[in-house]
Amino acid sequence: MVTIQCKNQIFTNIQAVLFDKDGTLEDSQSFLRELGIKRARLIDAQIPGIGEPLLMSFGILDNKLDLTGLMAVGTRQENEIAAAAYIAETGRGWFESRAIAHHAFQEADQYLQRNPRTSPIFAGCLDVLKALSQAGLKLGILSADSTANIQRFVEHHQLSDIIQFMSGADQRFKKPDPALFLQACQILNVEPQLTLMVGDAQVDIEMAKQANAAGVIGICWGQSAASILKNADVIISHLDQISILDA
Repeated sequence: MVTIQCKNQIFTNIQAVLFDKDGTLEDSQSFLRELGIKRARLIDAQIPGIGEPLLMSFGILDNKLDLTGLMAVGTRQENEIAAAAYIAETGRGWFESRAIAHHAFQEADQYLQRNPRTSPIFAGCLDVLKALSQAGLKLGILSADSTANIQRFVEHHQLSDIIQFMSGADQRFKKPDPALFLQACQILNVEPQLTLMVGDAQVDIEMAKQANAAGVIGICWGQSAASILKNADVIISHLDQISILDA
């Protein structure tokens, strides 16, 4: 078991650490903003005037991504359903609205390919992950992204021997359902109360708290505090603020 320190907060007897991906390990903010804009433009091309309301529903305001908005914390399915609901308000039937949204989302995916250039890993993350693993901790990723994208992220950064559990929004349990956290702990064969969660969103905090996690580390890159993370046990601005005191 490992003792971990973050600022003045100390977590003892830790067996595992679970991480969010987007905004925590991967700098995906620019990509998600561009993806949301592309989706809105494609739908607006078919239904003029709907683009701006769609951007607002996605959480894209003044060309900036709201870190608490739908694009930032919602699943692809949730974003697609939200888009279809706005389309339906124009008088179209629900099945037609779903079809228009689905086609636009697929076309946006083809136009904007997600890769390490569009969503790079945050500086210093690899060193921290390797250090935690070498200390004997089990590591996992719980994300609102697809499991396939998580696997691509892990494989590209050569983390396959370090990340022992991956679960995306296409799996049975989704954030903030505590069952997702508990499932990860069960598969990793660790106790929830001896497992930390590291994330940048309220859903990460809520999920871990409900699962009786050992603690929640909120991360807001480059900032010392963030109101959306106020319920975390400690808030850090860089992942290297997680240090190992004893292993």
